[in-house]
Amino acid sequence: MIRSLAQVFLFAMLALALVPDRSSALEPKLPQDSWPQDSWPQWRGANRDNISPFKGIKTDWQAKPPALAWKIPGMGAGYASVSIVGDRLYTTGNVGETQSVIAVDLKKQTIAWSSPLTDSSPKHGYEGSRCTPTIDGDHLYAISSNGQISCLKVADGSLVWKKNFETEWKGRMMSGWGFSESPLVDGDWVLCTPGSAEAMIVCLDKKTGKEIWRSAVEDTGSKGSPGAGYSVMAISEGAGVKQYVQLIGRGLIGVRASDGKHLWSYNKIANGVADIPTPIVKGDYVFGSTGYGDGGSALVKLQRTADGVEAVEQYARAANELQNHHGGMVLIGDHLYFGQGHNNGFPICIDLLSGDVKWGGRIRGEGSGSAAITAVDGHVIFRYQSGEIALVEATPTEYKLKGSFKPEFQERESWSHPVVCGGKLYLREQNILMCYDLTK
Repeated sequence: MIRSLAQVFLFAMLALALVPDRSSALEPKLPQDSWPQDSWPQWRGANRDNISPFKGIKTDWQAKPPALAWKIPGMGAGYASVSIVGDRLYTTGNVGETQSVIAVDLKKQTIAWSSPLTDSSPKHGYEGSRCTPTIDGDHLYAISSNGQISCLKVADGSLVWKKNFETEWKGRMMSGWGFSESPLVDGDWVLCTPGSAEAMIVCLDKKTGKEIWRSAVEDTGSKGSPGAGYSVMAISEGAGVKQYVQLIGRGLIGVRASDGKHLWSYNKIANGVADIPTPIVKGDYVFGSTGYGDGGSALVKLQRTADGVEAVEQYARAANELQNHHGGMVLIGDHLYFGQGHNNGFPICIDLLSGDVKWGGRIRGEGSGSAAITAVDGHVIFRYQSGEIALVEATPTEYKLKGSFKPEFQERESWSHPVVCGGKLYLREQNILMCYDLTK
């Protein structure tokens, strides 16, 4: 009897060992474990969750706002955010007659190098750069606003390879404001969104630029417009299938990571002007939101089917109820924080799974226009289009403003997303880069 019980126990343990561990799939991590903790190597940070790991910021901004540490010119014209690894910061901008990647030496507060991505400055609405470079070891990847992905050496900005969206894949944007994607590096691959029906998303060998696969995605609904959106893709393990989730001109899509097969689409939140915010992924769930009159917000759950994956709507909110224009969103625990409303950054907190508003949505906030956000040390930083910076505690109980300030320099629309790295707040404002000290 003892032997038989022992055998049953052994067989049970073996069976459990063979069952896939779904808990590890709930929060997919990018393969960037070698990055230092205090780094921000790509759009929305190391894990693309828009949360800085830094602890110990000064939170009483009402009594004493953050102090300007330094500011320098040389970023060029544009709305790109910044990436930071070690003592180097990287961004993109229109410099002279070209669109370029700019590297900043943070110790010296000087331009280390500037390397052109294009032969001339791209022409489109709101001229200037959009792409935040993605840093991967000794190389970086950037997409120009006229649709060209390039690989450069971080040491000196020299070109390794480049591919043009139009000539390679018949690339297409949903409207005329320029390609705005920041590329995704996943292992040995780099991914981007040219936006054509035959190559909506492409996967390339990051060392050579050789095509691995292309994902064909036909029109997936009546709302919105064909082509790439202004969003940046995320990685999901939803329904137990590794996939790349993207917001395109026709709404949300998911493509299988192994071969680019189009798995599912969700069209309801698409609008005909610009689909922008990066989708939020948590376990089997994907949250998407867009601005403009025909946009809105929705949560879908990814479920296995006989031949793939389907997206099942959990809730949907119309544009006049819930929408993020282009400042982005951050998920902290089970709650989403963002600026609510088209051309408005009204602070709001919602429960992700139910869509219930915990607070906000009609709070005017400390500035005007849309708000770009980031999170650090239990707080959310709102950067309003008019320039004001506000610190809000990340709690679903109530709106707790900790203070605000107006940066020393403000020009045009302050749309570049703020970044906190190593206790410093970095604000790109067209040609000017500002650094504020957040530490105690």
